[in-house]
Amino acid sequence: MKTAIMTDSNSGIMKSEAKELGIFSLPMPVIIDGVTCYEGVDLTQEKFYASLTGGRDVTTSQPSPGDVMGMWDEILKEGYDEIVHIPMSSGLSNSYASAAALAADYDGKVQVADNHRISVTLRESVLEAKALADRGLSAREIREELEKRAYEASIYITVDTLEFLKKGGRITPTAAALGAVLNIKPVLTIQGERLDAFAKVRGMKKGRHKMLEAVKQDLESRFKGVEMSRVVIGAAGSGLGREEEREWTDMLKETFPEACVYYNPLSFSIGSHTGPGAVGTAICIRREE
Repeated sequence: MKTAIMTDSNSGIMKSEAKELGIFSLPMPVIIDGVTCYEGVDLTQEKFYASLTGGRDVTTSQPSPGDVMGMWDEILKEGYDEIVHIPMSSGLSNSYASAAALAADYDGKVQVADNHRISVTLRESVLEAKALADRGLSAREIREELEKRAYEASIYITVDTLEFLKKGGRITPTAAALGAVLNIKPVLTIQGERLDAFAKVRGMKKGRHKMLEAVKQDLESRFKGVEMSRVVIGAAGSGLGREEEREWTDMLKETFPEACVYYNPLSFSIGSHTGPGAVGTAICIRREE
């Protein structure tokens, strides 16, 4: 059986990189002033955050059924026997539920994994799925493996501005105004299902240190005994400059020198809630082999 691996751009894997990796990635739609653009295709990080902060009407959306099935059909026509489709977490979007319903018409040829991940952690799942496919596992076996290990991951994000949390109804206007005056920065977390409050700090510097403490705590508790060579620490951000990206990545490398550390921008699905200037990190565990 020839098994294809497919994800969406919430993994941070855009179409050009997907081709190099031997997988398939569906660009996520973003609607700006009524015009639909696609992440990584005709919508860059710069354009997205400029639109977000420039007073334009920006909303993210799940892929249309036609786009999803169109890519599935194209993959099957290319000679693949089956597909593992790995969308963003079902707790953050209806993308999984919609894809699972559509897959019912494909007689088991399309297995949709409820992987409960996004951003760096989703990327790692996609790479793992590709490795399993190369080893000859079936689409069903790969889906079951991804779902079994879905919660072996955490994401932490410190938000620089409260404006977009207020717009999304996650905090009240009063709390946003008070937070701006007191320089309070919320630290958010994603533990599979949804974006939740984790802590509050004064300033971005303390936010970074709080996230480092959170990852250390994960290593000492949830992932106790795991060899550091299997640990992946993701550095992430929304609309950061190159220097900011490098500094944050270097801080994580210095703190966790034995782990695999790399930078991946936050997806627009998250960035629309955090706004620009957010900094995040993720931890997940790679398979032993």
